[in-house]
Amino acid sequence: MKIAMVTGAGSGIGKAVALAFGREGYGVVLAGRRADLLNEVAAAIGPNALAVPTDVADPDAVKALFAAGKKRFGRLDVLFNNAGTGAPGTILLEDLTVDMWRNVVNVNLSGVFYCMQEAFRVMKAQSPQGGRIINNGSISAHAPRPNSAPYTSTKHAVTGLTKSGSLDGRKYDIAVCQIDIGNAGTDMTERMKTGMPQANGTVAPEPTMDVENVAKTVLYMASLPLDANAQFVTVMATKMPYIGRG
Repeated sequence: MKIAMVTGAGSGIGKAVALAFGREGYGVVLAGRRADLLNEVAAAIGPNALAVPTDVADPDAVKALFAAGKKRFGRLDVLFNNAGTGAPGTILLEDLTVDMWRNVVNVNLSGVFYCMQEAFRVMKAQSPQGGRIINNGSISAHAPRPNSAPYTSTKHAVTGLTKSGSLDGRKYDIAVCQIDIGNAGTDMTERMKTGMPQANGTVAPEPTMDVENVAKTVLYMASLPLDANAQFVTVMATKMPYIGRG
């Protein structure tokens, strides 16, 4: 049985991906801040799921997460580095507080690094050696929305981590890749149906896509042999305002 770990697994994209791994027969380690939501997902997957409440911004909590996963399953084949947060999109760049900035950086950038580092340590030491790390980059790793400086900056930085990790992981058969997602239909994106701020100053509704499309894409990336890598994959609502001028 292959083992996958999903951060931010209690809701949204993380939940959909965790359930998909469970349906494919993986053992699944579920990480997230809310124990109640993690336990619900674990119950839906069944006995091959382990819920570990974790704040990925805390390096000691991340160490405990990976230790718990290794104790339960003995190895790690796939890490989906998905946990993320953002600052309120109604706040102008010049009005963001230092705490708002640091919170986003701590989760979206430092948290991804902490999890990658622990995954490297597990994957290089196990037999057979290696594994796959899939980072959630977002469309914001390419282009910003208005009033999104902390989120967009961290997602651009995740691309750098993906590239560096991909290079540094080669000697251990660790494949590091990134999925960039646009407008997946979750509770967090419900507001897109009523209106999102656009670059020209207007507010307009945006199309979304079924979150299961993301889960299917992550499963495809995870299914590749370790000598192949879907380095960067974008999955998005076809008609969302991203390519060209929308």
